[in-house]
Amino acid sequence: MKKNLLLAIVGCGGMLLSANTAKAQEAVVVEESVVTEVPVECKTNYSTSWKDNWYIQLGAGMMVPYVDHYNVDHHAKRHITAIYNVGVGHWFSPYLGVRATGFYGKLHTDWGHYNKANMFNGNIDLQWDMLNSLCGPKADRAISVIPYVGLGVAYTWGFNGDIAMIPTDQGRHLKTKEVTLPVAAGLQLRLRLCDYVDFFAEARANFYGDNFDNVASGKPIESTLMVYGGLSFNLGKRSYKAYNPCEYVDYINSLNNQVNDLRGALATTSAALAAAEAQLPCPEVVEQPAPQAAPLLATVRFKINSAVISDEEAVNVYNVAQWMKANPQTKVYVQGYADKDTGTAAYNMELSQRRGQSVVDALVNQYGIDPSRLTIQANGSDVQPYDTNDWNRIVIFTQP
Repeated sequence: MKKNLLLAIVGCGGMLLSANTAKAQEAVVVEESVVTEVPVECKTNYSTSWKDNWYIQLGAGMMVPYVDHYNVDHHAKRHITAIYNVGVGHWFSPYLGVRATGFYGKLHTDWGHYNKANMFNGNIDLQWDMLNSLCGPKADRAISVIPYVGLGVAYTWGFNGDIAMIPTDQGRHLKTKEVTLPVAAGLQLRLRLCDYVDFFAEARANFYGDNFDNVASGKPIESTLMVYGGLSFNLGKRSYKAYNPCEYVDYINSLNNQVNDLRGALATTSAALAAAEAQLPCPEVVEQPAPQAAPLLATVRFKINSAVISDEEAVNVYNVAQWMKANPQTKVYVQGYADKDTGTAAYNMELSQRRGQSVVDALVNQYGIDPSRLTIQANGSDVQPYDTNDWNRIVIFTQP
């Protein structure tokens, strides 16, 4: 019988221990994946603000036309004319930029006889900074080589010869203007003079339709070659912002390691919590009585024949004020004294009264203590609380 009872007790104990162990194991499961290092491409990227890297260019040069022409002797003759250029552009990266540019000049050709006209050519060019691409971006590079391609519109007008005649009901009409859509390609060399000014030299080839010179004959494509130079004025800053994600990889990985460490600490804490819960119920916590307020122990000493609180003694007045705020129901006696070796008894009585009043005024005016909680007791020199004469130039705080 005793053996069976003992086995039953052991079995019950084993079941309780298994239940607590299972509960502890259930509590410590933290299903969080470990954060691994962040894979990034260690490549420096560059960008620029839309406010920066703008410029205006002004230039002049010469133009040579390659169009349908022959003179009276059937000999080809090229006419060189002056051109004038103005443009505005923006580099939206260290490698690529866009520019709007225009040219004005005279077009001189021969088609049986000498002909001339006015020409305006407007283009949108896509520019490529070759040295920034091949050698790395540099905002203050001294020399830049910039190939470009462009599209635009050309307007020629004021032809003076009978080159193109249009049949009409009244006869034939002389055509004096043409509009074509040219494409262009060219190369610019840029020399940095200072932060705000560059010198540039440029060669440009424009390709037009056959009617560019008001003559539709011969080759279907006509062209002009322009060579010109001038000054480019930079607006705002000339700078690029660099960013490399690898600069932050070490910091990010250190944060990931901290996250993993905190997860390990969380698992350990969860196990400790489960072990503590397995020992419940906890012993009853006995509340400790609140500590009683400390007794008032403070004095304020004065110099001979003075009722002025010195800077050294002001801290004692402050301590009394804080004590009275912590004990709002308590009243305080402010007892003033004077030493007996100086002054008469009547004078010392009045002096001790002034000393007590000086302390009360400070407590009331500086620290907001209710004056009804303060009572002045002037003791003069009739009572000497200390055997040392100088110590009796004092105010002592007491409780009723």
